[in-house]
Amino acid sequence: MLLYSCILSILTLGLVFKLIFVKTSLREIGQELTLILIQDTNRSIGISSRDKELRKLVTTLNEQLSVLQRERHRYQDGDRELKEAVTNISHDLRTPLTAISGYLELLNREQHSPQTKRCLEIIRNRVDSMKQLTEELFRYSLALTAEKEQPEPLSLNTLLEECLLSFYETFRQKEIVPTLSFSDTPVIRNLDKSAISRIFNNIISNAAKYCVDDFCVTLNNDGSIVFSNNAPNLSPVAAARLFDRFYTVENLDDSTGLGLSIAKQLTERMGGLITSEYKEGQLVITVIFPKGNV
Repeated sequence: MLLYSCILSILTLGLVFKLIFVKTSLREIGQELTLILIQDTNRSIGISSRDKELRKLVTTLNEQLSVLQRERHRYQDGDRELKEAVTNISHDLRTPLTAISGYLELLNREQHSPQTKRCLEIIRNRVDSMKQLTEELFRYSLALTAEKEQPEPLSLNTLLEECLLSFYETFRQKEIVPTLSFSDTPVIRNLDKSAISRIFNNIISNAAKYCVDDFCVTLNNDGSIVFSNNAPNLSPVAAARLFDRFYTVENLDDSTGLGLSIAKQLTERMGGLITSEYKEGQLVITVIFPKGNV
């Protein structure tokens, strides 16, 4: 009986050591895998264990990692080529569009029949739309291919005030007086000034196009900024799609559907969050930069 107890104790102890050994090896594999995925290197998972099954697992993981790395590089190369192509095309379109605008200006100085004037006006509107779309495409491609942002401590209060002031004439013409509610204390975040200004400008520009009779901006102490305005022609489904590329609520001549998409890209690249929702006839866009950005 004593012999059986000793054998059982030895087997139990061996099993415990085996479990600890396997657990240690799996932890080692997990750490290696995480490091490879984060660093995006071509290295393989290494393991100190001589266990046949564990080494077989590592071999399988390395094979899948090799496939993943090839696909990732193929995607990155294709994505880079596409962005460069969009940048080049939008840049190349500027010259002919500028020339067309010049010729239209010359034609408008001549005497024409009402029908011809109407046709020229339609052409001018379409050319202006093409110019704006080309410019937005160029900015969009730049936003995606830009080098890493250069963060610095910034006051969201000051940046919001500057951006709102630049739209003063636009709101005045629409007879809208924005309602502002800012935190009494400066809300400081570590962000790229050019990127955050683009985000605010794009959101305010979108509001200036679609708002009917009001526009409210609230800056809270937690770094959240809430933009809201009346949007009677909107719906919850449309509000959820506002950040989609080229999506527009209305077929406006000066609307490209890229402004809010750019805002979303830039916000997320700087560790922020941007959302849109439709509540009681109001479009509410919320931008949040958590305290981790300080």
